[in-house]
Amino acid sequence: MTVALLFPGQGTQHAAMLRWLEGDAAARAVLARLACELGDDWRRRVADLDWSLSNAVAQPLVTGVSVAAWCALAPRLPRVVAIAGYSVGELAACVAAGMLESGDALALAVRRAAAMDACADDEPAGLLALSDVDSEAVDAACARWSLEVAIRTGERRCIVGGAMRALAEAASHFDALGATATMLGVRVASHTHAMRAAVPALTQALALAHWRVPRVAWVSGITGAVVRDVAEVRRVLAAQVATTVRWDACMDAVAERRPDAVLEIGPGTTLARLWRERHPAIAVRSCDEFARAEQAAEWVATASSR
Repeated sequence: MTVALLFPGQGTQHAAMLRWLEGDAAARAVLARLACELGDDWRRRVADLDWSLSNAVAQPLVTGVSVAAWCALAPRLPRVVAIAGYSVGELAACVAAGMLESGDALALAVRRAAAMDACADDEPAGLLALSDVDSEAVDAACARWSLEVAIRTGERRCIVGGAMRALAEAASHFDALGATATMLGVRVASHTHAMRAAVPALTQALALAHWRVPRVAWVSGITGAVVRDVAEVRRVLAAQVATTVRWDACMDAVAERRPDAVLEIGPGTTLARLWRERHPAIAVRSCDEFARAEQAAEWVATASSR
């Protein structure tokens, strides 16, 4: 039996996420560290969108709860054959791959958010998810409103980033074309050239962390390829904040490892839904769909044995 793991990015956090974490002893140390960063009342405050959607909160929050969920699930899962993280989810993916300790991942999430916030100008920015669109229409919209493709998620879907004013106009345009346009809960133009100034600061922070060689195949978000050299892992992690994420290629690279099942580890079900659309033959669920870690592990065992 084998399993592949996917770690989500910011915007997936919600007030009821992973309720079972507090009752799992293996997750307590990470949750305690998260409370030191965000306050003991972080769970209650997630419902306050002004707080929980801010970059400085969202990135360590998603990283912390994802790593805590991994700590709870790790002893219960079969052999892991591939790991990929979506945007800031790559930090939690590094923990699961054995490259980083949980404390280092959380500290890096804090530094990453600060470096990206320092790039922000006076005009609000964000991300817009598009589906049922062709590449020509996306390219035309990017040229018209000075947007960039931030994440490629499928053949007829992607996420674009830029100024909020421009994103709103583009959303109305795509709605009129019959496409689906959804503004995401992210307040910076992640994975676009607007974040270029964050790369040096993040490079420095990554160099100061303690790294080990990955124990399993870790797939880079911006290349869609397995990376085993730690120096290259650090390079792509830094570059990622200002580079298009090829999540479609990541999913394909994970599928090539032929896992028996795929488990999304972290809040929400976004990555499970994207996986199901692209690789329906390989069973997938999110651990956020279960009431206990044991239930998620039991599903993986059942799905892997089919």
